[in-house]
Amino acid sequence: MTTETTPNTSTGAAAPLPPSQSSLKPGNGKRRRALLILLTIVLLAGIGWLAYYLLVGRWQQETDDAYVQGNIVSITAQTPGTVVAINADDGMRVTAGQVLVQLDPNDAQVAYEQAEANLAATVRQVRGLFSSADSAQADIDAREVALQQARADVARRTGLVASGAVSAEELAHAQAQLKAMEAALSASRGQLSRSRALIDATTVGSQPQVQAAAAQLRQAFLNLQRAAIVAPIDGFVAKRSVQLGQRVQPGSPLMAVIPLDEVWVDANFKETQLHGMRLGQPVKLVADVYGDDVQFNGTLTSLGLGTGSAFALLPAQNASGNWIKIVQRIPVRIQMDPRQLREHPLRLGMSMSVTVNVRDQDGAVLPAAAPGKPVLATDAYARQLRDADARIEAVIGKNLAQGRTP
Repeated sequence: MTTETTPNTSTGAAAPLPPSQSSLKPGNGKRRRALLILLTIVLLAGIGWLAYYLLVGRWQQETDDAYVQGNIVSITAQTPGTVVAINADDGMRVTAGQVLVQLDPNDAQVAYEQAEANLAATVRQVRGLFSSADSAQADIDAREVALQQARADVARRTGLVASGAVSAEELAHAQAQLKAMEAALSASRGQLSRSRALIDATTVGSQPQVQAAAAQLRQAFLNLQRAAIVAPIDGFVAKRSVQLGQRVQPGSPLMAVIPLDEVWVDANFKETQLHGMRLGQPVKLVADVYGDDVQFNGTLTSLGLGTGSAFALLPAQNASGNWIKIVQRIPVRIQMDPRQLREHPLRLGMSMSVTVNVRDQDGAVLPAAAPGKPVLATDAYARQLRDADARIEAVIGKNLAQGRTP
């Protein structure tokens, strides 16, 4: 048997509220404040992003499809020969004109000595031509005097034949002698013409036979000099493939020299990113090897003239088969600051992140003028030709009479 109890209603105290109803208002206030804070943060972030886009973001084009590129100067042999010395290896720094590979110079030395002797002999032969011309002129002068005397004798004897003082036979002998002297004078003049044809308007040094011999000596001298293969530019050695004792032929690749202070970056931008790009715009670059701590400055110097697929060995044939549109990329060349490259050197093929500031729209899309100077040049071989010319002048001067040209 259970006993039911009824609440005491005789007292004036109110019954307490359920727990769920007593905590409802404080919880709703905290949630409302949290939502307001979150909404404020979202609005501020949106305003900040919009301000960044309007002021900065819309003037920047970015890509991480960018790589370091540079000139790879191939070192090749210009003459055949056997390698007897290798003076540089991978990673070494070399300067323009420094000997990298030495070929056996013995054969070239023999050919040079033969060409030098041939030039000396030719100079002396041409000196003989000048002397022959002088002698021929003197012989003509003597024959002209004798001819005048013979003509006078014939004229004198002709007047004496009628008086009987001179016989007809003596007159005939005088006339025959006159004809012989005239023929001899004509032959001497012909000989003088032939001699002068070889030396007219020339000196010993500019005479064609001497010039031909000088060209042979110049070629032999260059072949001798080219046995020492030099670096055409300052840089670092890479891809050395030549070995000691190897027999090389002209054009054989031996190694490469890379000027790391003249590298550039080829950045591949989507075609939809190119509408605001102009030559001369500033560029910020970050290399993966250094990270965000090192930022490079660059200048946009060239916009590619075709996509990678357009210059591919096997271009895509979109006119046949199923076609899917793919956004193409255009290579953009960026020149870098040489000072920064010296402080933080880069290697070919390294990855870069590129950001182009397209705010300045005054530049052109394509260059309007041709370059005023060579893109890359060397004078490392000019000294060889100067030395050859100096040697030729020395040989000619040594074989001239008293060191003077006629």
